[in-house]
Amino acid sequence: MFLTKVTTMPKLEWISDVDLEKAVSFLLQKATEAKEKTDKNFGKNVIDPFSAIFEIAGFQIDYDTWVTSEKNRQSQKTLQNHIGEFHQNVLGSVSNWENMKTGNVIDLVSNKHKIIAEIKNKYNTISGGKLADLYYSLDGLVMPKNSIYKDYTSYYVAVIPKKKERYNKVFTPSDKSKGAKCPPNEKVREIDGASFYDLVTGKENALDEMYSALPEIIEKCTNGKCKIQDTDKLKVFFNSAFENII
Repeated sequence: MFLTKVTTMPKLEWISDVDLEKAVSFLLQKATEAKEKTDKNFGKNVIDPFSAIFEIAGFQIDYDTWVTSEKNRQSQKTLQNHIGEFHQNVLGSVSNWENMKTGNVIDLVSNKHKIIAEIKNKYNTISGGKLADLYYSLDGLVMPKNSIYKDYTSYYVAVIPKKKERYNKVFTPSDKSKGAKCPPNEKVREIDGASFYDLVTGKENALDEMYSALPEIIEKCTNGKCKIQDTDKLKVFFNSAFENII
């Protein structure tokens, strides 16, 4: 008798289940660590007592409810610092792309496509004054003749854009020290997350596909302990953030 080997198709065409699960597990671990750290250190850092008393009064909640809410807020702030790294881990697992890891000048490199990228989860992750610094950093990587990234195209990626529209354009932030915008350079660009996912994977709506796959991946990574409920309601937030994109 010959046995037929059953092969399971990956959740997404452009990344292996192993790599996607690894990226998800990383972020789940960061969430757990953030909560544990907040529980352990709550009250050690100064808490605004005026905000606390007016939140309790204005939101009409009791003290214990406020404490739970404040702990969640602090944990969420810590977790959000790692979401950009999650996208870096996912995209760095795509064929012909390399994750440069945290601490390096740039986040992603594709030598095949001659692209380098700096990834931020949200458009306001970098303050306005620092955007010019990022511009000059990217410019300094792709323009000098002695740079290993000479003639590459560099991208500043804001996964969640300020405006709900696609863009892939020349990056010209304001340089306050010069009182003018940075000079336009076709090799220094900015792009929204949905467009960059499409560019990296070569597949339309890759970001949407990945988000839709997350509940099942999260359940698997937690051995069934975490089952995401109300996925339709959560998808409304995704559609709201990326309206006119997907």
